[in-house]
Amino acid sequence: ITEMMMEDKALLDQIGGRPVLEKVHKVFYDKIYEHPWLKKYFLHIEQKLIENQQTDFMVSNMGGGKIYSGALPKNGHKHMFITEELFEVRAKLLEDSLKECNVSDEHISRWLRIDGAFKKSLVKVSPADCEKRFFTDDILNFPKPN
Repeated sequence: ITEMMMEDKALLDQIGGRPVLEKVHKVFYDKIYEHPWLKKYFLHIEQKLIENQQTDFMVSNMGGGKIYSGALPKNGHKHMFITEELFEVRAKLLEDSLKECNVSDEHISRWLRIDGAFKKSLVKVSPADCEKRFFTDDILNFPKPN
């Protein structure tokens, strides 16, 4: 991922800076919070908070400095049973959001490559692979709606 971050050092500026990331994440999380499956993972999280966290995370991964102070993806999502299919549904919503926000095809592909680099630390084979972050956590495991 470090090599990717070096390669994409200028990506943040090329895309149009933080305002473009904020716009994309607003559109993206509007889709997630309406999605019959994905929204279940966000029931107790204020949308604006997650938008800001995701923006800080991607600014940090696009060469904008170490401004993200949240949990790393593996630790922040270890209580969530994220299947390959669920990850792909999310990735498609992100791609749709990028297109909707008129991000160029080249920048979409670079953005999705950075986002996809975290897949192996998020996707789990079984709910048994999940663990609570805190004593009060529930393991989040929602079947795909019909």
